[in-house]
Amino acid sequence: MIVATAGHIDHGKTLLVKTLTGVDTDGLPEEKARGISIDLGFAYLPIAGGGLIGFVDVPGHERFIRNMLAGVCGIDFALLVVAADDGVMPQTVEHLQILDLLGIRQGVAVITKTDRVARTRVSEVATQVRALLAETALAGIPLLPVSAVTGAGIDSLRAALVAAAAVHAARYRNGQHFRLAIDRAFAVAGSGTVVTGTVFNGEARSGDRLLVSPLGTPVRVRGIQIRGGAAEHARAGDRCALNLSGVDTEAVARGDWVLHEAIHAPSERLAVRFTLLATEREPLKHWTPVHLHLATADVMARLAISGSAAIAPGASGRAQLVVEQPIAALNGDRFILRDRSAGRTLGGGVVIDPLAPATRRAGPARLATLAALEQVSPEGAFSDLLKIPDQAVDLAHFEAIFNLTAERAASLYRSADATLLGRARRFALTRANAAVLQERVLAGLGEFHRVQPQAPGIHLDALRKELAPWLAADAFLYMLRELADAHRLDISGGIAVLTGHNTTHNPADARMWQAVMPALLRGGWSPPAVAELAISLGLKEAVLKDFLHRKAKTGELLRVTEDRFYPKATLATLAANAALLARSSSRGLFTAAQYRDAIGVGRTLAIKILEAFDALGITQRIGDMRKMHRNFVPILGAAKPSVAPVAKKQGPRAPDAKKPPNAKQRKRHP
Repeated sequence: MIVATAGHIDHGKTLLVKTLTGVDTDGLPEEKARGISIDLGFAYLPIAGGGLIGFVDVPGHERFIRNMLAGVCGIDFALLVVAADDGVMPQTVEHLQILDLLGIRQGVAVITKTDRVARTRVSEVATQVRALLAETALAGIPLLPVSAVTGAGIDSLRAALVAAAAVHAARYRNGQHFRLAIDRAFAVAGSGTVVTGTVFNGEARSGDRLLVSPLGTPVRVRGIQIRGGAAEHARAGDRCALNLSGVDTEAVARGDWVLHEAIHAPSERLAVRFTLLATEREPLKHWTPVHLHLATADVMARLAISGSAAIAPGASGRAQLVVEQPIAALNGDRFILRDRSAGRTLGGGVVIDPLAPATRRAGPARLATLAALEQVSPEGAFSDLLKIPDQAVDLAHFEAIFNLTAERAASLYRSADATLLGRARRFALTRANAAVLQERVLAGLGEFHRVQPQAPGIHLDALRKELAPWLAADAFLYMLRELADAHRLDISGGIAVLTGHNTTHNPADARMWQAVMPALLRGGWSPPAVAELAISLGLKEAVLKDFLHRKAKTGELLRVTEDRFYPKATLATLAANAALLARSSSRGLFTAAQYRDAIGVGRTLAIKILEAFDALGITQRIGDMRKMHRNFVPILGAAKPSVAPVAKKQGPRAPDAKKPPNAKQRKRHP
């Protein structure tokens, strides 16, 4: 359990810690000379059973509130100290306000220096303290009078602390990455850079590779110490020292984190819920400059309030903190805001989204997202995020801001019965919403085919922008691939089409097919080229070419050369001829020249036909020879070997349809 002192300067915080632990936390020469605490001090109280209570002694002077704030981040228990002679003082009030804003709910109030005053004065101060505590989360905590000089009440205080430590719930939770807030960084001869701080999340062991954030410097943990002794690991709730390799001492400072690379995501915009102290005289206006204290960091920021509104004293509201330099934070992190001159505490709050967008801060979807992220658990937040219409949950963002390991995240998604989409970056929808979106895609394609029956399909990005502009392109394509795997649509060349859709199934194309198909069949092994066919049928060449290409996608035609299309049945017969040639040839191999002679076409066209068969996997080229590689029947349909039909004259014959080359020409291509 980590305990932090709080209270006004010279109220006996440091002496109280020394009396409890035997450690004088004022170690700086200037602290000794001035008799006041300036920076954080640390001490430990071992307890029976191997437990440990760690103390963070904070300075009480108003000039050192920055140091005090670095000390009370991540604590479990508050030790509010009020001197019996002075009573409640300004820093008593401000320190208590800070503890309340940070959500500290466990503690004990101590009235010190009781040896200096009468009992009636102790009672008066006790009444003051109880009244002060009444409006905070620490209302009702024990109040103990003590004297560090005479020892009166010290045993009772020690017993109260030990009892609290015994029932204190461990902060460590499975399924979180390691994160430590650095409060000191220094060099140790022979060891190098050492940082100390409080572990907020997860666990680290010697040898682990981590990052210093927000700079992103890779480091390796060379060793771990807790209370000056070597430790195997450091877990959430521990104060520890890490010996780091890979970073110079000058490159690390208070305010930095040592954390797992998965949660290294420095941000310049934090979506927050902020509460302005009721003691403030004026509302806090939009774009007010402030000091942001988060964990051990202190950075300048501006408070951006939606609609350029203001937050009234005692009220809370959502806002964005726009910081002057990147800062690392997670959902649920507590923070304190002080005024521009760092003279007073304005209020505090909790981080909702540490990776907030710069735009659409007040849109309905964004407001619903923020409401979901304010849930107390990742499970509750994820459930509410899935309910937001026309929005997918960005899982990388979700896992980063909630600090979830891959294993815990996967378990959470299974419990939520979510559909995950995408590979490089994943998104989630409820199964019901994913099914609805899939049906919308299919219905949209169906309507497109009805309106534009000759169009080859819809470009994927156009389909996404029309039906799901809120879904990332990778996730949308992932969903389409699932539909393609289910044979409900086809994707080719960045275009989607319903499975089985035929762009030539319309009256105009049907009439053209009735004219084109007989002409192609009459051409035999050498169907007319597109230009020749267009002339013979009295069609525009561009119109005919578009039709032939669309028809080829149905499988009824296959393009063999740049401008020559073959009916499927014709190619089936030509494949049967190749199979016959292979069976009658030595070792089942034949040359292009042998095939040319067998079917009686020109050399170039014979080669093009064989190359088409190669592409279909029917034949396989081996050097200058070919063999049958696959049964052509499942691909082209059944057919028997046959000589070419006599082609009727349809104008000038194509070059490939000339007589077979002579012997001299044959030598050029075996």
